[in-house]
Amino acid sequence: MGTRFESVQSVREGLRDENYLADEGIAGVVFLADRLGKPVLVEGPAGTGKTQLAKSVAEMTGARLIRLQCYEGLDESKALYEWNYKKQLLRIQADKNSDSWSDVHDDIFSDEFLLTRPLLEAITADDPVVLLIDEVDRVEVETEALLLEILSEYQVSIPELGTITAKQIPLVFLTSNNTRELSEALKRRCLYLHVDYPDLEREKQIVLTRVPGVTENLADQIARIVRSLRQLDLKKAPSVSETIDWARTLVLLGVSNIDAQQAKETLHVLLKYQTDIAKAAKELSTESIK
Repeated sequence: MGTRFESVQSVREGLRDENYLADEGIAGVVFLADRLGKPVLVEGPAGTGKTQLAKSVAEMTGARLIRLQCYEGLDESKALYEWNYKKQLLRIQADKNSDSWSDVHDDIFSDEFLLTRPLLEAITADDPVVLLIDEVDRVEVETEALLLEILSEYQVSIPELGTITAKQIPLVFLTSNNTRELSEALKRRCLYLHVDYPDLEREKQIVLTRVPGVTENLADQIARIVRSLRQLDLKKAPSVSETIDWARTLVLLGVSNIDAQQAKETLHVLLKYQTDIAKAAKELSTESIK
C-alpha cells in the first residue's frame, strides 16, 4: 500500500480541514506512523482530543474507522474473534447422519462460522482502515500482551484456520489516560505522542473552529477563564471537550461578554464535581473577568 501523506504539513492541513487543529508535533507523529508502519500510543489527560485525533485521521483519509473500546475484563473473544457456536451446533445437527466427522469439523471451523471482532476485522479488511484501540490502560496485562502480539506482526494465528496475515497495514492509534503504567514492550512497539491541554491561543482557535456562532472576543474570554481554572487544585480539570461544551452553552444563552455571575451559573457544564464548582466560583468572585 502506498503512503497516505505527502508531508507533515499536508497532515496538518488535512486535519485542519476536519476541524482538528494539530500542532507540528502531532502532525509529525501521524506522518511518521504512516511512513514507518507503526502504531501511535497517544497519552494525556482525558478530553484533550486523543480519540478525536484517530477519528479525524480516518475522515481526512477516507478510511474506515474500527474502534476497540477497552475495559476491564476485555478478552480475546471480544477483541479478536470467536466462533458462532449456535450456528455450528445447527450445522452439526443438520449433518448428524454424516459418516465423516472430519468433514463436519472442517465445515464448521471455516470463515462462514467465524465472528470477527475489531482487531481481526482491521487486519483482514480490504479497504483502508484506521484502528482505534481506546483507553488501552484499562485492560489487564494479559490482554495487553495479545495486542502486542498482533501489532508486532499484523497477523494472528487461529488454531483451526492457521495464520491470517494483514492484507494492508492499518493506521493504529492506542489511547491512554495514564490510569496505569503500560508495559515497556508495548511502548517500544509504538511511536509515542503526548497530547496535553492546549496553550491559550490554540484553545481559542479550537473554540472558534468547533463552535458555530462564537465571536473572537467570547472565544478569547472562554480560553482565558478555562486556563485560569486549570491552575486551581481541582479534582478534575476542565478538558478541551468540556471547554467546547461550555462555549456552545454560552452561545445558546446569547452571551457575548462573560461576567462573573454568568460564569458561575454555567460552571456545571465545565466542571463535574461540586467541590470543583465551589472552588471555581470562589475564584471567579475574587477575580475580574476581562
